[in-house]
Amino acid sequence: MENPRKDGIPPYRAAVVHGGPGAQGGMADAAIKLADFCGVIEPLQTECSANGEIEELHNLIKNGGEPPVVLIGHSWGAWLSLLTAARYPETVSKLILVASAPFEDHYAAAIHKRRIERLSSKEKIEFSSLLQSLTASRSGEDKLLSKRLHKLFLKSDFYETGAEGEDYGNNIEMNSRVFNAVWSKAAELRSSGALLKTASVLKCPVLAIHGDHDPHPAEGVELPLKRVIKDFRFILLEKCGHYPWLEKHASEKFYEILRTEIL
Repeated sequence: MENPRKDGIPPYRAAVVHGGPGAQGGMADAAIKLADFCGVIEPLQTECSANGEIEELHNLIKNGGEPPVVLIGHSWGAWLSLLTAARYPETVSKLILVASAPFEDHYAAAIHKRRIERLSSKEKIEFSSLLQSLTASRSGEDKLLSKRLHKLFLKSDFYETGAEGEDYGNNIEMNSRVFNAVWSKAAELRSSGALLKTASVLKCPVLAIHGDHDPHPAEGVELPLKRVIKDFRFILLEKCGHYPWLEKHASEKFYEILRTEIL
């Protein structure tokens, strides 16, 4: 497996970081599109700890890219990118947080509720069943269960899928082992306030891009970060869910913003 993947021609001054944790290949479509106007790397996270992923991302950028890079992180990848930029400021020229998870616990409570409300009665039952099965699954089963659960997440996370988003779930390699190992520690960083404290030491400009239909509440990203980051901007995209580059109504605007920020 090539890691990092590379698209476009050198210099590789941009990097896209997938979410999950463990959703390898989650930003492949975005990397290919961005390669129309810049060299971009797509680091894949394989480590089973938050600290391990920070070190891994830093090394992949240093060895595969041409730092300092514009670091574009999606969902969990937004947190990971922030943590990496804070620890290794010389690696990142600008930080772009796409559809980030909220930075304080009291905003996070709404995510599950919003997702469930967008599912049919039959899908709600399947959703609950899959969560229980994953908790008790053996290693041979969790990959299939994760894929089925991810498809339900996608249904609730989109406002309206563009053509490129129809097969999105099929192009991702879900790793539940990475998810379970990394997310528990990541959640602790938020609960303890350490995540927001880390954000306060960032030295580079920070832009957060969020969809108005994203189940992750936009105010949970904008308001906490506005308090602690001096050079911070926030853009809310209309008719847009958790994957802006795949949304029918928002993808064009999303790429316009990235082009402006990278060039």
